[in-house]
Amino acid sequence: MKCSRQDAGLTAGVVELLQRFSPELHARVELVEGRLGTVDAVIATGSNNTARYFEHYFAHVPRIVRKSRVSVSVLDGSETDAELAALSEDVFRYFGLGCRNVSKLFIPQHFDLDRVFRALFPWKDIVLHGKYANNYDYYRALWLLDREPFLENGFLIVKETAALASPVSVLYVERYSEGLELKARLDAEANSIQCIVGHAYLPFGTAQQPGPEDYADGVDTLAFLLEL
Repeated sequence: MKCSRQDAGLTAGVVELLQRFSPELHARVELVEGRLGTVDAVIATGSNNTARYFEHYFAHVPRIVRKSRVSVSVLDGSETDAELAALSEDVFRYFGLGCRNVSKLFIPQHFDLDRVFRALFPWKDIVLHGKYANNYDYYRALWLLDREPFLENGFLIVKETAALASPVSVLYVERYSEGLELKARLDAEANSIQCIVGHAYLPFGTAQQPGPEDYADGVDTLAFLLEL
């Protein structure tokens, strides 16, 4: 097992905990710092660009290679204030660290964005996080210089665009007028979307609460391991 460079020791801690219950894992799990060496199969996660290297380098073995994905929310205009408040968990919790963060809202043409700003306001102190604040200041200054239109409230930038993956501290918004057209758009982007939050999808506030059966990218990891 090779941990991410951003892993603060949690993975190693989980392995150590599991070994207390199943001592035989001591002989079966090895944490490595450098090159992996010879392997029989690979499960790897990275950006779309990194995935191309993984696919080439490990082409000779069974593999699961995860690429970049984002999560989105579809609003239909009937959301309660409580539901929009729950949406803030999907937007801000573990911001920038996972594919289950909602980075884009699809909203009806005449939806009042002030409702979203009011619902997200309790998270205002997130701007005290250094890296979050740096991103906020950077994109605010960049788009002001480029005369790009956006809205902001002191801790979040909201920008209307067709793009899916927004930077940390930015929430992208896209307006839609017809449900079937939106469904076709979401179907076309299916390989780039991890999960969708909304009335017809995952409940608001649950994007960061996957269950045991919610395999990343829909790939059954345990079935992959059992078939090796």
